Amino acid sequence: MRILTLLLACSIMAQSAVKVEKTAYKGWANCYRVTNGEVELVVTSDVGPRIIRFGFVGGQNLFKEFPDQLGKTGEAQFQLRGGHRVWKAPEDPIASWAPDNVPVRIEITSDGLVAREPVEPLTKLQKEIAIHLAPSGTQVTVIHRLANRSLFPLEFSVWAMSMMAQGGVAITGFPPRGHHPADLAATNPLVMWAYTDLSDKRWKFTRKYLMLRQDPNNAEARKIGLFNPNTWVAYVLNGEAFVKRAQADPARTYPDFGCAFETFTNNEFLEIETLSPLTKVLPDQAAEHVETWTLHRGVQLSDFTDTELDRIILPFLRTGPP
Repeated sequence: MRILTLLLACSIMAQSAVKVEKTAYKGWANCYRVTNGEVELVVTSDVGPRIIRFGFVGGQNLFKEFPDQLGKTGEAQFQLRGGHRVWKAPEDPIASWAPDNVPVRIEITSDGLVAREPVEPLTKLQKEIAIHLAPSGTQVTVIHRLANRSLFPLEFSVWAMSMMAQGGVAITGFPPRGHHPADLAATNPLVMWAYTDLSDKRWKFTRKYLMLRQDPNNAEARKIGLFNPNTWVAYVLNGEAFVKRAQADPARTYPDFGCAFETFTNNEFLEIETLSPLTKVLPDQAAEHVETWTLHRGVQLSDFTDTELDRIILPFLRTGPP
């Protein structure tokens, strides 16, 4: 009985280690801070659903913020604002860019919260982001849902998009490499857009990795996509790394010629994006896409080679899900 009591007490302590509190943030009066004392996330409720901040307590925000768009609501057009959001893919200039400028409902849970927007009048979709923060450490599980509130089946992909602060570098990996002639089959697509320019010096390719550097002085837009069953990306900025991971299913169809991961940059931000399979969603049903986030300190990269990246980045991928 004493052991059972101790286990119950430890369980309660672990659950209570995550705190959710209503707070003002940069002009919005109704935000929510989720923290375990080591890391914190700030979620807006005056607009969204949007995670506008993620970082160590008292540290930098790894996410981009647009200062002139913070604290505002009710705009007729979509606002970038910054932070992390969920969209519908493939990209559509109307449906994907539907405004998210109205209040969202917040449901507080034992380890985080759920932010749910009203049904979008234009798309008949309802977006939702659920946050589950570990009681200690830096791991966050972020669940993205798109519900179909129309009268007809709709086919789409859930598109999870993180806008990263200026000055860092995004690093992602290809599926396991092999050797000719032992490995003759194609392993993955590498997808270009009309504005993709592989001669741009912001790109760096090695045998195992792809990197894209954010340059505040270069306004040219660049984008690339790929498929990796173990989708992951690290964004390194000022000695810290934001890592997000997702699982992709090779048996399913993905948007944009088969992309489970995409990255975009211009002079204002760099975006790292994961996508779910294309799914036919019946009325009043939802598609779901899960990412796992972690933060890491003391990340110093001086040589962007396979050897250096194996040494520094791979350990971030060896612990925890997926």
